[in-house]
Amino acid sequence: MILLSLGSNLPSKFGDSKNTILKCYEFFNNNDIKILKKSSFYETFAIPNKLDPKFVNSVISVETRFSPEELIKYILKVEEKFDRKREQINAPRTCDIDIVDFNSEIINIFNKNISLEIPHPRLEQRSFVLYPIREIDKNWKSPLSGKKIDQLIENLDAETKKNITII
Repeated sequence: MILLSLGSNLPSKFGDSKNTILKCYEFFNNNDIKILKKSSFYETFAIPNKLDPKFVNSVISVETRFSPEELIKYILKVEEKFDRKREQINAPRTCDIDIVDFNSEIINIFNKNISLEIPHPRLEQRSFVLYPIREIDKNWKSPLSGKKIDQLIENLDAETKKNITII
């Protein structure tokens, strides 16, 4: 299973954060990539600065002929279409797309052309990824620990669980 996380906490030329993600979906339904399932939209505080605008997040499962390297290059081009700026770590952004899972593989590629770490090292602490994944596959297991999705959500701290809303 290939899972992508989409997030936004700034409006784009396509509208507010939710409409931006809806527009993003269109770039993942083509000859190279097909959306199989979509989660609901979730709203959370920005990490690490809760004073930044709230994030809207969603997860999609996709099918693709792309390798992980080809997929991340495609994702970066999609983010560019939404005027994604990478000037500061954790800064507000119009569009943030991550490869959450690529067929349960652990992938680390760091060279002059690409920086790719799948899954994200903090995946298991991120409610805005875990709750949407559970909607898509109730039996999903983390490639990092092998833990089931329900166990990962149960292990989230109370504050994290409290600060996520389905919208």
